[in-house]
Amino acid sequence: MAQWRLSGEYFENCNCSVVCPCLMSTSAPLAARPTEGACEVVLAFHIDRGSYDGVSLDGLNIALAVLAPGPMGDGNLSAAAYIDERADDRQTAALGAIFTGAEGGPMAAFAPLITTHLGVKKTPIRYAVTGTHRSVEIPGIMQMAVEPIPSLHPSGETWVAAGHPVAPDKMALAVGSSGSTFADYGMHWDNSDKNGHYAPITWAN
Repeated sequence: MAQWRLSGEYFENCNCSVVCPCLMSTSAPLAARPTEGACEVVLAFHIDRGSYDGVSLDGLNIALAVLAPGPMGDGNLSAAAYIDERADDRQTAALGAIFTGAEGGPMAAFAPLITTHLGVKKTPIRYAVTGTHRSVEIPGIMQMAVEPIPSLHPSGETWVAAGHPVAPDKMALAVGSSGSTFADYGMHWDNSDKNGHYAPITWAN
């Protein structure tokens, strides 16, 4: 198994009402039904620093669109992947190995839940951070953004340690900004004003 590590950040925006019962409910983690019955979620990642078997991953972006027909832990997920068009062949292979869970790390626990692989596309991916606002854009496919949920905390953010597989120790509770949409593979989502999270990430195998 190749040795790899990366650090950066991620955010997600799903169609659940705030806050997602996958993580916060009286049921076991990932066992509660999404508030809308099915979960339609985009996860976007930006790598500040990364290395896979000597291949640099610095500055690259990746996004995943995932459809869960019921409780996330029940599996039967459908997923599509989008890889930064700036990645060369070696970087593309490295990102594929990491984000499919083939080389360990957080995605290794998530990958077995996916039964339908919709496809992988290399596209331009613009990931931006402005203060506490995060956004990702793939032309013609997705325009997603999140910002912190309203909070009485003086920082303006609400951070929790909810054990999320992507960021188990620390993540912010967020809400989808107006116009947060995804359209591809016959799916059309609008997650404006719906659940979101963002967090720094540090992964390794």
